[in-house]
Amino acid sequence: MKRIFVLCAALIATAVAAMAQDEPAAPAGKWETNSTPALKISEFMFNNWSKSGNSQIDATATFFGNYKYTHPRFIWDNIADLAYGYAWQDLEDDPNGELFETRRKSNDKIDLTSAISWKPFSKLPDWGASFTANLKTQFGHGYEYDGVGATQTQKLVSDFFAPAYLTTALSFEYKKPNWSVALSFLTGKTTFVCNDDLIDSGYTYGVIQEDPTSHTHAYFALGSYVKAQYLKKDLLPQLDLYARLELFYDYKKPNNMGWDAIEAFVADPADPTAAPDSKYLLADGENWADLQGKNWLARRAFETDIDFEIKLDYRFSDHIAANFALNLKYDTDFSGMGQWGHWQIYQMAGVQVFFSWKTPKA
Repeated sequence: MKRIFVLCAALIATAVAAMAQDEPAAPAGKWETNSTPALKISEFMFNNWSKSGNSQIDATATFFGNYKYTHPRFIWDNIADLAYGYAWQDLEDDPNGELFETRRKSNDKIDLTSAISWKPFSKLPDWGASFTANLKTQFGHGYEYDGVGATQTQKLVSDFFAPAYLTTALSFEYKKPNWSVALSFLTGKTTFVCNDDLIDSGYTYGVIQEDPTSHTHAYFALGSYVKAQYLKKDLLPQLDLYARLELFYDYKKPNNMGWDAIEAFVADPADPTAAPDSKYLLADGENWADLQGKNWLARRAFETDIDFEIKLDYRFSDHIAANFALNLKYDTDFSGMGQWGHWQIYQMAGVQVFFSWKTPKA
């Protein structure tokens, strides 16, 4: 009996080993990387020019990196989008009549994204699920300027991690070769303001200060998130297009917007623009009657953060390209240089020298 048992065990072991040898190994994942540093330079020179103008030099260093790991069961995608630039301009408004060179920051961006996506629905190949983490902040100080020349003054309005936005989302994603839409009803967005001077100046970026004697440096919001992307290589020969739209709605936002205070406020019936507190200042052209008259849907839209970006790149050669970028943002937590709720606009056009390293090589 014992010998029969040993013989059966040996036969089973041999069969399992043979099956393991015949069964093909599971395909391993692979990395695809693309690193593109670039330097953008633009220069304007005016001397005795009838149409006038100020001489200016702008230099911006950028870096875009895409590092993707593709596995049969999932895709791990990592993106780094960095930029930092300065503009030097000669101004003729110095009290002594001399040229005064001023340097101002022209670009400052840290945008890091890591996303893991998989396809849990075999019968819906275009649908998938993903977990995304995104961090946005800047490298250095940001200032609001008043005046020009030697009389110019500046006020600090932003800094590294002041603000910074960390967004984490568990999303359902509909993805096609050139575009995708992700929808999440469970999104966390943490706002950091790690600069006490900014908080004291009123630039809290939505980080609620419950205790005025101490500083609160972070605020966590739970809300809904929509992200749509479109990327088309060679939209026209040598022309690439990238567009992105992000919407975020904070479920707790209505408790922070002060709608009740606005409804109850009656400072001067003859002057609807009068404000009870600088906390509730509005953008130019808006008044309290405008807010009081908003219906439920308009108020929800007013509370929704919007981030839209579009980029165009035209490649003259493997190392020279012309590019255009436009970024529009609306954030009710941004004071907008003293206003409550404000559109932010950034637009850039120029020529760049770039290099690109890819693996595997095309």
